[in-house]
Amino acid sequence: MENQNKINMKNTIFVLLLFTVSCKKEISKDSEIRAENIPAVNRQDSATEKLRNREILKSLNDEIIQTLKTKNYAKFSTFIHPAKGIRFSMYAFIRPDKDKHFSTADFMTYIDKPTKFTWGEKDGSGDLLIISLRDYLETWAFKRDFSRSEFSLNEFKGGGNSINNLEKIYPQAIFTENYIPGSEKYSGMDRNALRFVFEKYQGKYYLIAMINDQWTI
Repeated sequence: MENQNKINMKNTIFVLLLFTVSCKKEISKDSEIRAENIPAVNRQDSATEKLRNREILKSLNDEIIQTLKTKNYAKFSTFIHPAKGIRFSMYAFIRPDKDKHFSTADFMTYIDKPTKFTWGEKDGSGDLLIISLRDYLETWAFKRDFSRSEFSLNEFKGGGNSINNLEKIYPQAIFTENYIPGSEKYSGMDRNALRFVFEKYQGKYYLIAMINDQWTI
């Protein structure tokens, strides 16, 4: 009788073990089925968010271009980063220690004043570019009609042969490029690009840099 009870107990334990393993497999299988749906949803959300982000930045880029074209600098100032201000770089090679930097208040102070600033050296001649803020925007930064340019997001379509260190100086930032290809007449050397670098502040994108790029010697 005692042996029989031991046998019955062993059988009971064995059945319980089989039942437990079976349940675990079902639970695991059910979890896998549910998990399969998660990446697909995330990928879809990510793609939607990426498209939405591109639309926002394209619209913002175009607004800034229009303020420069129409010389609406009061409106332009509203796009400047409230905490970091904006840096202007004459060429693709950004010089944080030399390029001119303005807070929003400074920008509005000098935009209508004849005060001249030294922006940098002109490629080729080495002559210093010494002009007012307004003249810089109108004769250098917006030297071409960039409202007719090719738009790209976080992508370089063109430039000169100077070093482009944007991604090194602003590794976490987002940038747009407005590119005007060169003509056959000048073998493409008259191409120009205007780049805007953005960072988010309190949930909104603001300008932290404006960079010109062109053919350099």
